This record gives sequence, C-alpha cells and structure tokens, in this order.
Amino acid sequence: MKNAKLTIGIVSIVLSIVVLFQSCAAGIGSALANNTSDTSGGSGMIFTLFFLAAGIVGIVGRASKGGTIAATILYAISGIIGVTSTGIFKDLLVWGVIALIFAVVFLISIFAGQTYPTKGAASQPTSDQSDADKNA
Repeated sequence: MKNAKLTIGIVSIVLSIVVLFQSCAAGIGSALANNTSDTSGGSGMIFTLFFLAAGIVGIVGRASKGGTIAATILYAISGIIGVTSTGIFKDLLVWGVIALIFAVVFLISIFAGQTYPTKGAASQPTSDQSDADKNA
C-alpha cells in the first residue's frame, strides 16, 4: 500500500501543475468574456493548492497513520471543491472526481492493507539490545 500512496502522490503533484494551467486559462477566459459570476477559475486554483498539498503529504506521510489521515482529508476537501465549483471550467468536475477517488484509496489504506508502527514498540528493547546490556 505504501507504493500505491507514493504513486498517487507523484501523480497528484504532476496533475496539479496541469490543473493550475487549466484554471488560469479558465480565469482568463472568464475575464475576457466579462463573466463576473463565474468563479471556477479561482476555485480551480484553490483546488490545485489542496491537491498539491495532499500529494506532498501523501508522499511524506505514507508510512504513518497520521499522514495518511491528513492526505485523505486534503484529497476529500479538494474533491468537494472540484465537484461543486464547475462553471466555465468543466474539467474541474473530472479532477474533483479523481481527487475523491484518491481520498477513497487513502481511506481504505488506513483500515486495511498496511500496518503502522505503534509508539510503544519503538521504546521496548529488542533481544539484541538486552544481550548487549548484559555483556556491558
């Protein structure tokens, strides 16, 4: 499951660059059309920030449960923004659905498929350490 989280994180970072350029183009198109009620370009930029942050957190925290939970929340927020904020930027709906799929994958990885180290296991001496302490 760590490899899946690493792959999703890398794909998120690359896709966030694509979405950023698309949202900038949608914002410019909305401004040129003098459509002041359309905010999908700006919403796309906010989506990109959350999507990029989720990808980075997903890569860095792929071995910890807290990092996985944080990435799941960030993907879910970006997915909700993407699904609800479509205007002139219709592709934002597709990117929002992809972000929600990534959130589901990270949510599944919290409960199944990967074991996380516990805090108490790191502080307990192993048999090699206790043998070294006896000889010292």
